[in-house]
Amino acid sequence: MTDYTLRCGLCGREYDPSVVQRLCTCGRPLLAKYRIDRTVPLVDDSLTAPLRHSMWRYRPLLPARNIQDIISLGEGQTPLLPVRRLGAYLGCPSLFIKDESVNPSGSFKVRGMSAAISKAVELGISQFCVPTAGNAGGAAAAYAAAAGCTMRVYMPADSGEAFIDECRCYGAEVFTLDGTIIDAGKLMREQCDPDEWFDLSTLKEPYRLEGKKTMGFELYEDFNGELPDVIVYPTGGGTGLIGMWKAFDELEALGLIDSFRPRLVSVQAEGCAPIPKAFAEGKEFAEPWPNPRTDALGLRVPQAVGDFLTLRAIRETGGDAVAVSETEWREGVNLLGRVAGLYACPEGGAALAGLIRLLESKKIDRSAGIVVFNTGTGFKYQHVL
Repeated sequence: MTDYTLRCGLCGREYDPSVVQRLCTCGRPLLAKYRIDRTVPLVDDSLTAPLRHSMWRYRPLLPARNIQDIISLGEGQTPLLPVRRLGAYLGCPSLFIKDESVNPSGSFKVRGMSAAISKAVELGISQFCVPTAGNAGGAAAAYAAAAGCTMRVYMPADSGEAFIDECRCYGAEVFTLDGTIIDAGKLMREQCDPDEWFDLSTLKEPYRLEGKKTMGFELYEDFNGELPDVIVYPTGGGTGLIGMWKAFDELEALGLIDSFRPRLVSVQAEGCAPIPKAFAEGKEFAEPWPNPRTDALGLRVPQAVGDFLTLRAIRETGGDAVAVSETEWREGVNLLGRVAGLYACPEGGAALAGLIRLLESKKIDRSAGIVVFNTGTGFKYQHVL
């Protein structure tokens, strides 16, 4: 297996992955840096089913080293859908939807939780905690249950009964409160001793990002060794977008692609849009968003510890960042349903709405190869849809 170290995404300080690590001493995320040469395979052909048919097919570039510690529920290998009717409606002949709703627990969050919990189990951890707007909590609770570990989930009370019930079904202890995911994180840190409970917050440990990057590897395989021109992604904490950006660098290091990169587009809601604001103002870091408001719960993240990485990924790929209204993302959900046959989550509707904005402003060419991510199922969002 490929060796790796952990390196701070901001200051570059390195850490040992053989012991438990969280954030750098500077307070910023640690990223896994693999020692890649062109003899390293992308896919582990020695795996047997079902791992061979999950994101763990990319095991040479994933953090868990002991195969017996891998906690998998069949995550990844989601469909890339050529949505021809929707493409014709928008005048985009090469439009695709990467549909993450078919993952276990119904969202892309399982990729990160499979990687993080597998590595944590390998390091001897058995008690986890996480603040969530919804889907991350369900994913974390599911993988903790599969691993036989204990899980505490902290979420805003208005996240919806479907998310709360899901976590409890997996055996997690659920704490709700009035406020945002930031408030949930504060309560969690008050109640969970870090020496006893491992914090799975977005980018506050190194390995959820590693699971999310497999979306980039899958796109490479989906397009038969090529990449699309544009990727439109709904952004809360930013791990999905950052992860794909990292995956493309690793594919180049393997000699599988050249320096071409898809333009990465971040979409947020107008009621909570720290990334588009910072991008428009040319800033390296995003300011905390005051009084965040949106029913697209996964986008209601007023401050992300990896904001500078999201902004760096957008700028280095010539991408963009756009905020859409509540009306626009609802129309996006409805359009995905009526014209593509997908019951998308609000965040997926926002991604489509962001694409429409950029098409209308001519910032994206309609002839480009475009992938829009639907990050989860709409079935858990009945209270807002």
